[in-house]
Amino acid sequence: MDTTSLHPSPARRALDTEAVHAGRDDLARQGLHAPPIDLSTTYPSYDSRGEAARIDAFATTGAEPEGPPVYGRLGNPTVARFETALARLEGTDSAVAFASGMAALTAVLLARASTGLRHVVAVRPLYGCSDHLLTAGLLGSEVTWTDPAGIADALRPDTGLVVVESPANPTLAELDLRAVAHSCGSVPLLADNTFATPVLQRPAEHGARLVLHSATKYLGGHGDVMAGVVACDEEFAGQLRQIRFATGGVLHPLAGYLLLRGLATLPIRVRAASATAAELARRLAADPRVVHVHYPRIGGAMIAFETHGDPHEVIAGVGLITPAVSLGSVDSLIQHPASISHRVVGETDRRGAGVSDRLLRLSVGLEDVEDLWSDLDGALAPSVRGAGLYSSAAPPRGATSHNAPAPANESATPTALRPSRTP
Repeated sequence: MDTTSLHPSPARRALDTEAVHAGRDDLARQGLHAPPIDLSTTYPSYDSRGEAARIDAFATTGAEPEGPPVYGRLGNPTVARFETALARLEGTDSAVAFASGMAALTAVLLARASTGLRHVVAVRPLYGCSDHLLTAGLLGSEVTWTDPAGIADALRPDTGLVVVESPANPTLAELDLRAVAHSCGSVPLLADNTFATPVLQRPAEHGARLVLHSATKYLGGHGDVMAGVVACDEEFAGQLRQIRFATGGVLHPLAGYLLLRGLATLPIRVRAASATAAELARRLAADPRVVHVHYPRIGGAMIAFETHGDPHEVIAGVGLITPAVSLGSVDSLIQHPASISHRVVGETDRRGAGVSDRLLRLSVGLEDVEDLWSDLDGALAPSVRGAGLYSSAAPPRGATSHNAPAPANESATPTALRPSRTP
């Protein structure tokens, strides 16, 4: 597949500009405005010798085949546009898209295991299914869980990967990615950037070799596409393409189209939702019905909070906010991690990572902040009803900005894993 026209070398452009134009730079020259959707699974060729040579080249390096497309599992032009755009946004050479975020993580683990490097070092919390995939050893991997300070000591000769999330799911704990990357030495660092997106941070700039996204979330942004993607250097991308070809975890072209469309509005969606989330975090932090609020110092549209009352009653009590798993959509979603997203993690491990039974995770969408606050206020435990009725015009005393430093006695969570908080 000839993707050279998708990879021009423009002068360094702002993120907002790249979000709109990356992966589309060749369209005007073709007399097109909207990217085409190529739904073909196979492509005709009368040069079987040439096809053999291209297949041999792919088998050697995993590089994208030059010339016209060959077969859907080798690559698709529409998906390639999304991959080009995401790589630009993350500041990496390449990106490889998959059918889901878990398919993307699986491909990375298989790529490392294929070289005999089955040992993984990981820092909790991770997304529950990522944790489960590593802990259960479903791919023959062995995991050592540690805190950030223990990464260097946990490395072994057969360590193939270090896995972290920052901000982490669901506690929003943040790591110093540059320090973590330094601790990894020559072992590749995979940083899950799903919550932050390249709008708020670009892990590759801090030393991560692999940047993982559940593209289902903010990259798509509308709750109507499932996908995963790994942004990385071209050498690793070749390995991932070979794994994708062999295992079949390919992304459907229509999903690739929706993701490319979603990227165009990613910066404005993330910034708008983040502004609302910061205000909601401020109000929740000052509400006596709330025990703790977890909100990242870098900002973002995710909030985690613990209630004095029954968190299940909050889930049952919302009306505007949708009680559902997942995140990153234009509409706000709330869920109880201990019951859903992190249910597959053992109770002791879950609590040790700061995922308490009272923790709720809120994905803030693009609704009006007053409407969202009214919904939350009505759903919170009524034991101290009325004490939490604050307006944006009269902020509660003691409320702090979303990027204020956390107090020294913020929680009993181990220091290395301690999430940042608004209060």
